[in-house]
Amino acid sequence: QVQLVESGGGLVQAGGSLRLSCAASGRYHMAWFRRAPGKERAFVATISKSGSNIYYADSLKGRFTISRDNAKNTGFLQMNSLKPEDTAVYYCAASTIRAGDYESLYEYWGQGTQVTVSS
Repeated sequence: QVQLVESGGGLVQAGGSLRLSCAASGRYHMAWFRRAPGKERAFVATISKSGSNIYYADSLKGRFTISRDNAKNTGFLQMNSLKPEDTAVYYCAASTIRAGDYESLYEYWGQGTQVTVSS
């Protein structure tokens, strides 16, 4: 059974940084999505199994960086210059198909980690 365990969420002031981690039980294409209060879950970033293909939501380019350590089957989301509107539950997702920006690609999901950015 595939397991995804997220960590690294928390409370941070606007302008600060956080690094989320997602430990997987194997090697998969990985992505991060987020659900802000009162909104639907939205795509953040994705990285292919090899790490050679990376895509971001247009609005987050330049502030967020996705990466992975395949030796540890762990994915990361570095979030810089955080804004109050980045407040959300962040979900790690894994796909055996490919990396992409829509939820139905991803068969496995983590439990989510809360990120709160104060103004």
